[in-house]
Amino acid sequence: MPSRPAHSAAGLPQPLPGASPIEEPRDDIDYPGTIRLSVDVTDLDRRIFRVRETIPVAEPGEVTLLYPKWLPGYHAPQAPIELLAGLTFRSGRDELCWRRHSTEVNAFHVEVPAGCTEVEAEFQFLSATDSAQGREIVSPELLNLAWNTVLLYPAGFFARRIVVEPRLIIPDGWEFACALQAISREDGGVGFAPVALDILVDSPVFAGRYFRRIGIDEREQVWLNVVADRADLLEATEAQIEPHRELVRQADRLFGARHFGRFEVLLALSDEIGSIGVEHHCSCEAASIPGYFREWDKSFARRDTIPHEYVHSWNGKYRRGADSWTPSFDRPIRNSLMWVYEGQTQYWDRVLCARSGLWTPEQALQALAEIAATHEIRAGSRWRPLSDTTRDPIIAARSPLPWPSWQRSEDYYTEGALVWLDVDTRIREMTGGTRSLDDFARAFFGMEDGVTTTHTYTFEDVVGTLAEIAPFDWAAFFDEKLNRTTSGAPLDGVERGGYRLVYKDRPSDYQISKEAVFGVTNLLFSIGMAVASDGEIKEVLWEGPAFRAGVTAGSSLLAVDGRAFDVDELKRAVARATDGDPIRLAVKAGKRTREVEIDCPGGHRYPHLEPVTDGPRLLDTILAPLG
Repeated sequence: MPSRPAHSAAGLPQPLPGASPIEEPRDDIDYPGTIRLSVDVTDLDRRIFRVRETIPVAEPGEVTLLYPKWLPGYHAPQAPIELLAGLTFRSGRDELCWRRHSTEVNAFHVEVPAGCTEVEAEFQFLSATDSAQGREIVSPELLNLAWNTVLLYPAGFFARRIVVEPRLIIPDGWEFACALQAISREDGGVGFAPVALDILVDSPVFAGRYFRRIGIDEREQVWLNVVADRADLLEATEAQIEPHRELVRQADRLFGARHFGRFEVLLALSDEIGSIGVEHHCSCEAASIPGYFREWDKSFARRDTIPHEYVHSWNGKYRRGADSWTPSFDRPIRNSLMWVYEGQTQYWDRVLCARSGLWTPEQALQALAEIAATHEIRAGSRWRPLSDTTRDPIIAARSPLPWPSWQRSEDYYTEGALVWLDVDTRIREMTGGTRSLDDFARAFFGMEDGVTTTHTYTFEDVVGTLAEIAPFDWAAFFDEKLNRTTSGAPLDGVERGGYRLVYKDRPSDYQISKEAVFGVTNLLFSIGMAVASDGEIKEVLWEGPAFRAGVTAGSSLLAVDGRAFDVDELKRAVARATDGDPIRLAVKAGKRTREVEIDCPGGHRYPHLEPVTDGPRLLDTILAPLG
């Protein structure tokens, strides 16, 4: 290779000194004074939230204020700092100068003059007016406020050491729900009791013109709060509400304790704001389809959101992996135990859907079949271990991927659920049915009834508790499941549970419901792609038939076997392919259109679980309600 020319170091560029670090948060002192926060969300036409914040200061000099960045429940930096605008700071009538930190764009330095005892900040949060700008959170009838989007907080303190007194101004005639304690309501404003910053950020608000509050707990601690686009969408029969009540009962029987004084289920039924499912310690957010109640029988595939987020009050909030907990919202979250936090929660939401009656046992089996089949055909596990997918919230930030079956995408959720099914059935088999993962849930998440303080845990805590329930080398077990590459799905739990994964030429009721709810036809198991009702190809299976024909996600189907595209025409073509004739598609990618032929001699293949024994099956026992 050519020799490198000699140069004097003085003649070459050198890096500048690093940016000054943000002050480390301290836990040995409270922030002096109470921050007063007022948020006006009445500008529904422009969807602008107007914020006024009064921040006490103890002495002159530079104060650093932070916009929350690393948020529990999102597992990644999710602060929409680009939507903050109009920022000003004042001391009395004097406007104060501010500058943004040179590398931490969520940090603002403000010069506090002598004699100043409080700084007043004003800004707007310009919520998205189109889905291309981010999740839409405001409509003319309802809104979803996350406090982290409308506040600044001082650096140098644990979030639990900072007290905020929040006030929210909502449109006239609207009602709201929030886990915070409301102490006043006048002039359109709702005043809340002063609260620690970490609790405030963990307590979002749903508000709306059409609102209904339903008690779903005999102890009057758990409430279902529904906001909707129209009044008729709030109508629900007692038969529809009862499974939500049973969910609360079954969770009590599973965990044996509660870690909240009041829990608010926040449910929005709307197609005007973006869908969401986010956990909080004393509440949960679920923005679902308008027909959640009105199309009850058809839309059951969406009923797992509330059970999932409710379970998180125990798994993820009361107990949290030690490296997922941070003292303030500028400190990075690490996610090595997401296969417990999310994977076991995904397992319990399937189980509790069945135990509560939100799903029938057959529907729960159908949901498990789809998870099992999805990981059975995904090739990404050949190169990337499951544990590495716990970094995906930071790596990909849930943005669309060109080849998710090869890249993998947060597989710790669904593949993690299969691993925990393996654990549950293994414990039941080893102990002759006397112990189960239910015992782990009570021992690990059901500690200290009534205590709301978060308790962190490590890998050693997880395997140690499992070993107390059923002696076994759980560390080696998880090392194999999490840190090794493999082909296919971890199906030991399914098989030990008395079932096997099979494919049939008809979809399950669960798959039909998902197609109706999400508008996407899943043909990944046959032709190797998923297609929206308008012909857009949403996903192509790595090394599947469509992949081999050069089809990619983002393309559009124009025609099927010479006929204009529609979903039913595509399904008929797949059915005809059993005769050995290829499927001819007209595909548009960008500005180019081409004809492709796809071989699919097996015809339709839809996943199902089929019992392998006639007698009692472990999986049936797992899905049965606790008495």
